[in-house]
Amino acid sequence: MRITKEDVGRISVLAKLELTEDDQSLFAEELSGILRIIDALDEVDTGSANEMVSPAGLTNVLREDVALSSIDPEEALKNAPEREGAFFKVPRILEAD
Repeated sequence: MRITKEDVGRISVLAKLELTEDDQSLFAEELSGILRIIDALDEVDTGSANEMVSPAGLTNVLREDVALSSIDPEEALKNAPEREGAFFKVPRILEAD
């Protein structure tokens, strides 16, 4: 598969990137090269290869999921500079429309 300069131009518009004509040509060649490498990997026979999840042979170590008691809301809020009911009150960071 070959990526054209026009493909890169359409992608750059979608990604809101301003690319020069030279950049579009360069990226088209580089992306086409990457796709050629991927196509070459598709030709490799991996049918006899063993599946390997981790090259280091590591496994997940999981702990029991045990519910623990949580802190009392009054205790959590006792040093809050401002509160509203049972919640921390913080400055608004988004503008309202």
